[in-house]
Amino acid sequence: MNEFGLRAKGATIANLGLENVEAAYWNLNVAELVEETLLKGEGNLSDTGALAVDTGEFTGRSPKDKFIVCDNITRDTIWWSDVNFKFDPEKFDRLYNRVTAYLSGKEVYVRDCFACADLNYRLNIRVITESPWANLFANNMFLRPTRDEILNFKNDWTIIQAPGFKASPEIDGTRQHNFTIMNFTRKIILIGGSAYTGEIKKGIFTLLNYLLPQEKGVLSMHCSANIGKEGDTAIFFGLSGTGKTTLSADPNRRLIGDDEHGWADKTVFNFEGGCYAKCIDLSKEKEPEIFEAIKFGALLENIEFSADTNSVDYKNISKTENTRAAYPLNHIANSIEPSRGGVPKNIFFLTCDACGILPPISRLTAGQAMYHFISGYTAKVAGTEVGVTEPSLTFSACFGKAFLPLHPTKYAELLGEKLKGQNINVWIVNTGWTGGAYGTGSRMKLAYTREMITAAMSGALDKVKYDTMPVFGFSIPSSCPNIPSEILNPRNTWKNKDEYDAKAASLASAFVKNFEQYASAAKEEILGAAPKITVNASV
Repeated sequence: MNEFGLRAKGATIANLGLENVEAAYWNLNVAELVEETLLKGEGNLSDTGALAVDTGEFTGRSPKDKFIVCDNITRDTIWWSDVNFKFDPEKFDRLYNRVTAYLSGKEVYVRDCFACADLNYRLNIRVITESPWANLFANNMFLRPTRDEILNFKNDWTIIQAPGFKASPEIDGTRQHNFTIMNFTRKIILIGGSAYTGEIKKGIFTLLNYLLPQEKGVLSMHCSANIGKEGDTAIFFGLSGTGKTTLSADPNRRLIGDDEHGWADKTVFNFEGGCYAKCIDLSKEKEPEIFEAIKFGALLENIEFSADTNSVDYKNISKTENTRAAYPLNHIANSIEPSRGGVPKNIFFLTCDACGILPPISRLTAGQAMYHFISGYTAKVAGTEVGVTEPSLTFSACFGKAFLPLHPTKYAELLGEKLKGQNINVWIVNTGWTGGAYGTGSRMKLAYTREMITAAMSGALDKVKYDTMPVFGFSIPSSCPNIPSEILNPRNTWKNKDEYDAKAASLASAFVKNFEQYASAAKEEILGAAPKITVNASV
């Protein structure tokens, strides 16, 4: 085995069963990874210098093909559910050996990197990929060590990504030919059959969602975060497509991170070193920070170029609506390094309400915050998962159910504890529909959402009168600077008020039904924050 590049003294991949690879390229720089990709014919450069690649069969995550090895560590701690599927240890060992045998005689790319910008919680990760561009993704998305840190690097966990290996369900015990499997005893994440790089990113997020709350008392969060000129931190919870990346990229605030964070006693810190932004309909006018970040070193996935050019056509979704751009955090001009802030002053729950019922912004009590954190209501938007082509109502616990290895009440209780005794405002923001449901109403204007969030963070909404929303009990501001007052109460935007009331009761019923699975473990303060159903209806 030939090994090239910078690596820690004594570092090897032979102990992983990869002693027979043709070559292992360690910690290549960005230019080298881009050059390797171009030489292999696996990508093209855009006119801004970004590397564009196709991920092939899978252009989104495949949640039903994510497994956790059930062993002495995980048997009684994992929330075995419809998002956490058991995998037999012996089957993992056999599959692992088959994957390493597949990689024998092939070139692999090795990346040493970190997760967690707070040194008290840092995790050392070694990522081994089959392609140079997947290694570029790891370089962009995780925290990048200095030369000295690489020379003294000792990994805590290892990711092996082999998209060219196709599993056989009858032999390997997988659901189909692709898989992502976490083994907490061997400290390995094994990925095969899919080149979609989001599986790498979310594998580490799932891992931190297991380790940090249990071992460190840190609330792990699917959120973006930024910090104002006065040092005030804001965090934005939400599923993919609800606006986490877009709304946290604010020219008047410094970006901490766009997707995954931890909340410790005194800090909010980024898990990652980059952003993985959706770029459907991206334009310089709508999202200038993200648009300008897509330059040399950035990785574009599954985009199309305009005819006979290398200029990206962001409106073209012929491959997928889940077109993506992965770039280092420092590509955002006003990002902060190290990517940490203090205890948040404002928390925003972003929901893409396809029913058009929820207000564009409203304030929550602590009980409501915990209830709606567990509920995680939104609409799945097109492209983020295989088979999703238009918005559909869904509940995703803690705004990231697919990545929760522990029971959702564990995270909600941690949130409640961190809210106690703190002057923290919690808001729910509807980035979805107004004036009617999807198909009838219209999508909330991004400019309006930005203005309302700015007003909340500036304290302008502390000075206005609030009304209580029927059924849900949210506090709705009666006015907001630069926003037409008639849109603040969603009922006013519907032509048929009776239809709105029936739909609101219907949505409330969906909340209550969804929460039944968590109710037995929820405290009275949380249960008391449930919507009050006044009409029997179905969504």
